[in-house]
Amino acid sequence: VVTRDDVEESLKAVFQFVKDKEQLLQDLRSQIEETKKKIAEKQRERDYWLEYKNVGSKIHAERISRLEKDIADVKYELERTEEYYSEALKVVREENQKMFDRHMKLLSEEALKNAVGYLDKNCRREIEENEWLKEEVKIYRKEEKDLKASVQLLEEENTSLVAKLIDTKLQHLR
Repeated sequence: VVTRDDVEESLKAVFQFVKDKEQLLQDLRSQIEETKKKIAEKQRERDYWLEYKNVGSKIHAERISRLEKDIADVKYELERTEEYYSEALKVVREENQKMFDRHMKLLSEEALKNAVGYLDKNCRREIEENEWLKEEVKIYRKEEKDLKASVQLLEEENTSLVAKLIDTKLQHLR
């Protein structure tokens, strides 16, 4: 039996989870801004060396091409990172929506149980003896177990993906 307090705790947990994900997104956005600043700095350096090259110096031509390659690599990594984070955000939003829908379903079930509590004894007995309701209860319990297992798997998968992402980010920043 799911109580209102249980549902409220679950909703609080979901909203805290969403807050944490949004904070993570903010942190990632600030990292992206820092990367953009680095790109701008590299772009200014590239422009300086291009001007120097055009004046007639062939000594630093190789360095200029390396810097251009570095800028292209950083831009490519930034694009990949932005794409990854937007996909990750989309997945997190979908998960949050699914969890919210599940909680709303639980609230609906709770409301139904409360409504049954206000019926007279004869009506309540008829409802309790109804085989259809008994089957529905079995189905909901099975779905609840399955959903808990899938949530656990998703949380583990998200944790591993975030760890991999951070490792990859650190490697690229080095």
